[in-house]
Amino acid sequence: MRLSRAFLPTLKETPAEAQIASHRLMLRAGMVRQTSAGIYAWLPLGLRVLRKIENIVREEQGRAGAQEILMPTIQPAELWQRSGRYDDYGKEMLRLRDRHDREMLFGPTNEEMVTDLFSSFAKSYRDLPRNLFHIQWKFRDEVRPRFGVMRGREFLMKDGYSFDLSPEAARHSYRQMFVAYLRTFARMGLKAIPMRADTGPIGGDLSHEFIILAETGESQVYLHRELLDFDPLAESPDYAGDLTPQVEFWTRRYAATEELHDEAAWNAVPEADRVAARGIEVGHIFYFGTKYSASMGFQVAGPDGSPVTPEMGSYGIGVSRLVAAAIEANHDEAGIKWPDAIAPFKLAILNLKPGDAACDALCEQLYAALPDDAVYDDRGERAGAKFADADLLGYPWQAVIGPRGAAAGRVELKRRATGERQELSLDDALAKLRG
Repeated sequence: MRLSRAFLPTLKETPAEAQIASHRLMLRAGMVRQTSAGIYAWLPLGLRVLRKIENIVREEQGRAGAQEILMPTIQPAELWQRSGRYDDYGKEMLRLRDRHDREMLFGPTNEEMVTDLFSSFAKSYRDLPRNLFHIQWKFRDEVRPRFGVMRGREFLMKDGYSFDLSPEAARHSYRQMFVAYLRTFARMGLKAIPMRADTGPIGGDLSHEFIILAETGESQVYLHRELLDFDPLAESPDYAGDLTPQVEFWTRRYAATEELHDEAAWNAVPEADRVAARGIEVGHIFYFGTKYSASMGFQVAGPDGSPVTPEMGSYGIGVSRLVAAAIEANHDEAGIKWPDAIAPFKLAILNLKPGDAACDALCEQLYAALPDDAVYDDRGERAGAKFADADLLGYPWQAVIGPRGAAAGRVELKRRATGERQELSLDDALAKLRG
């Protein structure tokens, strides 16, 4: 992308309504623009990050055996009336009527719809287990939407649903998603800690939130230090095998949000291993048994022919929320510091003297070598403005090309995360960027 042609409406001043770092930086970096309270348009730079996060989520769901579908945003109220949640959900649900006066709603979640959909197919125990997911826009009419996309009214979410024949099989599906979530966030360059959580309106008796640690996090969390040191990508899980040991590594060590914090259990953790921090919820998984399958009359024929009500779980990831959470965990006073895997572009090429033959030629060579993952700042701006924008937008690498270096065929590479700088030949710079 050449910045001289880009739709990238950056801001020099911080908008008054931006209260947290991610909201401030997403607006200043031209990633989003608010269209009404809690609702945002995603502009090219922000959309690239959103899509990269979405693709990592999709790949790890597939690795764990989940199959992707796509359910509609508008749902008939009758489904929610059958489950008993229509009147209980509250004012966060956007309710509407179509031209035939039928009651409809903009889906805040999909337990009812996926149960109805899957029950039309599954008639026998041979049709289980199944795990279905989709990535879809949701709407919840927050009374006070705030913090940008962190707590907006419209948001992109991955929600998945498992169907199993027995409680133990359902808990295996839960463990599969538990491990898949750890891998998903780790691939994004984010440290997410699973913490025992309240099941809330979803229901059930087993639930974990996945919390990214950030100084500006929305809630207080408490955890054992060992959980910070383990790399979920260190081993490739056999999702068909026994995942209990992997899950128990996380669940046997103390980790709790403020709502479920147990002071006595916390005091039993050695003082040197206690970590109290702030965190942001980016994922939530639930095992809730037959709550929805039973209320909606979903049964299959068991091995002996007798009817069995399938056991269910649900698994959510806040895809659009993750964009903000990643910024909260990775920024400084100058701007964003994207992890490589989810950066909109890996490299910013800064031409310090457009019109200089050597600078232009070297920049064009570098840009041509990385056409899909580089931004070329070919604007006629002063050098200071280019440096400031590159730091604000947070590209992991900056290639600084000025007349003296270009004359010698040299590129100065700067690593945004650390500030480290190296002067390299074009070939060596490309080898480092591709490594």
